[in-house]
Amino acid sequence: MSDLLLGTWVIAYRELLRFVQERSRLLSSFAMPLLFLVIFGAGFSRTIGAMTPGVDFVQFIYPGIIAMTVLMNSVMSGLSVVWDREFGFLKEILVAPMGRTGIVLGKAVGSATVSVLQGTVMLALAPLVGVTVTPLLVLKLIPVLALVSVSLSSLGTLVASRMRSQQGFQLIVQLIIFPLIFLSGVFFPVNNVPIWLEVFSKLNPLTYAVDAIRQLFLGAVGDVVGVTVLGHTMTVMQDVLVVACFGTLLLILAAWSFGKQE
Repeated sequence: MSDLLLGTWVIAYRELLRFVQERSRLLSSFAMPLLFLVIFGAGFSRTIGAMTPGVDFVQFIYPGIIAMTVLMNSVMSGLSVVWDREFGFLKEILVAPMGRTGIVLGKAVGSATVSVLQGTVMLALAPLVGVTVTPLLVLKLIPVLALVSVSLSSLGTLVASRMRSQQGFQLIVQLIIFPLIFLSGVFFPVNNVPIWLEVFSKLNPLTYAVDAIRQLFLGAVGDVVGVTVLGHTMTVMQDVLVVACFGTLLLILAAWSFGKQE
């Protein structure tokens, strides 16, 4: 147990140091979500109008943009695994007296810490889009963001464990990230789409992460907030449970994949 905790702490601390030292990564992690918020918000807010009484389009997508920020940073955290492999540092980690599970957990914890910080920074935009943020909301939001990040960073680590180049990893990750984003209900309610699109959206675990964050901000209002599965509207806790199950599975797969490394 002590080796597991030590390994987790060392890897997590290294991930935090790397993020702080790479200012370009700090800025770029906010660029894409902000572009989506500004461009989509400005482009569609007047055309679409109110999603439901009291909630306009910008307010609707804002919680989804926070989830998108966490997603992009979490999945891209796997790039450090590929970087370590290319420069030979991964071999040193693998032969160190720490379990492979500790490596995966360390990557996940480090990524989750960074993602939670990024998500809370995005809260500064809340007054600009007309969303009220209270201390209680922040306290509820932080563990949800941490859980989502741990789950998605495990996905990034799983992909990275089998990649041999940074270019290949980035290509595969882009093919994963954008379908996850556009099928998660960030930009539209998944309850009011064609059946085939609704099925794919509700099979997407990020959908439940977006829904949980959106319900924390807006509550279950109308039929645009709250994912309906088999006639049942998911609550925040049920959404979180789905994400937790998905994250546990990915964490196990990522640890197993690392266990196969030579």
